[in-house]
Amino acid sequence: MDDLLSKKCVPCEGGIPPLHEAQVARLLHQLSGWQVEGDKKIWKEFSFKHFMAAVDFINRIALVAEEENHHPNLLLHNYKKLRVELSTHAIGGLSENDFIMAAKIDQLK
Repeated sequence: MDDLLSKKCVPCEGGIPPLHEAQVARLLHQLSGWQVEGDKKIWKEFSFKHFMAAVDFINRIALVAEEENHHPNLLLHNYKKLRVELSTHAIGGLSENDFIMAAKIDQLK
């Protein structure tokens, strides 16, 4: 994970292929608790003691997402569970940016 934490997301305007299965598996191995969905996105669910703790975490994710210019989908449900989804829409799948952001999000928790 340290390798991912030391990297910065790079702008992606498309024109590159999504990561293939072996690349996804290698990067996923560097994370904890993230899952792949349909080779198109990775996701993880976080639980909190109360609503405001979840909102605080969302705000901290937002700051990192803006800094990295790579924005996750955030779904707050049951008032204290947060599902974070990452994908690179410009290529219709996963890029290294998704795993960099996942590592940086994990560091926030």
